Amino acid sequence: MTTRQKTRKPIKIKQTLPIVSGVDLFCGVGGLTHGLIKAGIKVRAGIDLDTSCKYAYEVNNKAKFIGADITEITGKQIKEYWQDGEVKILVGCAPCQPFSTHANKVKDKEQGDKWNLLNEFIRLVKETTPVIISMENVTNLSNKQVFKDFVAKLERLKYKVKYKNVYCPDYGIPQKRRRLVLLASQLGEIDFIPPTHKKEKYKTVRDAIGHLEPIECGEISENDKLHFTTKLTEINLRRIKASVPNGTWEDWDKELILECHKKDSGKTYKAVYGRMSWNEPAPTITTQFYNYGTGRFGHPEQDRALTIREGSILQSFPPKYKFVDKKHDVRLTRIGTHIGNAVPVNLGFAIGKSILKHLTKTYNG
Repeated sequence: MTTRQKTRKPIKIKQTLPIVSGVDLFCGVGGLTHGLIKAGIKVRAGIDLDTSCKYAYEVNNKAKFIGADITEITGKQIKEYWQDGEVKILVGCAPCQPFSTHANKVKDKEQGDKWNLLNEFIRLVKETTPVIISMENVTNLSNKQVFKDFVAKLERLKYKVKYKNVYCPDYGIPQKRRRLVLLASQLGEIDFIPPTHKKEKYKTVRDAIGHLEPIECGEISENDKLHFTTKLTEINLRRIKASVPNGTWEDWDKELILECHKKDSGKTYKAVYGRMSWNEPAPTITTQFYNYGTGRFGHPEQDRALTIREGSILQSFPPKYKFVDKKHDVRLTRIGTHIGNAVPVNLGFAIGKSILKHLTKTYNG
């Protein structure tokens, strides 16, 4: 009688993923960096021309801030922040004003200096040869020749490139922001992770900021100096009191309507001076979100505009993220610009998870 022996499948030993470390171009106050760190990627340095971002970037992320013009940075300088044996990634979000639908319609604006920043990005890719690249920007960029050239250059450098327009609520961001995300890898096909939130589970304004203490127009919280608003004029206070969530200035009495909105050219701008709704994601947070008259930035029920802290949370920054040293005064326009220009932290987290998923699959089959 013969004994049949079972054939055992060979045990597959998982490889340990090396340290994944990144450098963030155009880092600002660290939205993308913070998301990558949250995902498990070690970000050692960020580069930005605006040195007023230095405090927030370094204190929240424990990474080096390099205040410099990207056109003057060399690949050699960047490589100093990577160590042998690491998986090196280069990420960034070039200033988006030239690509934005809100930008002035100037003839040949593709020839402007800021369009050249994508070419500087490619130059640094050539000089550093990172394993993974990620670039985030406004969705309108994908239709421009400068972006098509950027992708073609990456492909000539033997990167596999994927890009898609991402709807931020799909990834736990309480804001109706749409962004273009590009991923490129030397190791093969790389994909963005599937949405983490279904429509019925989108994070709403109430979920994000409903817990914050109520404050009056022009008041500052005793517990958080970034939870404050500027004082509204008497006419604007009357306007916001006459506004309803997701309504328009058409809901107001006629004497409250601005002259510019009575003209045909102004009738399409119905979101300005509007209130947000508690029960859905916020509108896109711009650099002027603290100004009641620049968009639908009225609080859902309190008669005031958003506070700096509320805007930052809607950008998915942690509630305790530090934007200014306690020794210094809060400069509203500066911090508002920093927050509005930032990559939402949770989008950075999704980018980081996409990179790690790709690398794990590559190293372990």
